[in-house]
Amino acid sequence: MNKIFPLLFFVLFVLVGCDSTPRLKPLPEAAVVLAFGDSLTYGTGAEEGESYPEVLERLIGNRVINAGVPGELTSDGVQRLPGVLAEVRPDLVILCHGGNDILQRRGAEELEANIRKMVELSLQSGAQVLLIGVPQPSMVLRTIPLYVRTSWDMKVPLEEHLLPDILRENSLKSDTIHPNAAGYAVFAERIAERLRSAKR
Repeated sequence: MNKIFPLLFFVLFVLVGCDSTPRLKPLPEAAVVLAFGDSLTYGTGAEEGESYPEVLERLIGNRVINAGVPGELTSDGVQRLPGVLAEVRPDLVILCHGGNDILQRRGAEELEANIRKMVELSLQSGAQVLLIGVPQPSMVLRTIPLYVRTSWDMKVPLEEHLLPDILRENSLKSDTIHPNAAGYAVFAERIAERLRSAKR
């Protein structure tokens, strides 16, 4: 019996703490990263210089473009993304989108179709994609399953637990749906660690 508990604890740690979706490939030394999304990417809830793309740029030493637009719906993101991709020509797109669709109770099918379209556009541009799972506001914060499906079906890495982990901690958020400076710092560090792991 005593041997079972450590094993159960280890399995729980793996399931809760790690994303078992596809891994990122190492980025070129002079890689450009595009952070694309809504207010969570823009940095709502923190001061200038404290958004996760700005912190990530300092952590990894690569250019990170903050293309976050507060309040944007995924339908608008689909229309905006091609022009941004053409201008930036990123090696990696970090896609964190869908929160406003969820808050406005837009249809799940439309949301999933738009997320998949943005992943597709990014891949077609030659960039890798890191998808950030967005949770449904509730007592139990979990990434909505459509992000997990999209990750597996389209073979792109997913940060499934990142936002739920941050938004469960009052000390890491400015309101119920946005991190504060400390939360964005955690956000950036988790992504930086994922990029470092790709090189190992």
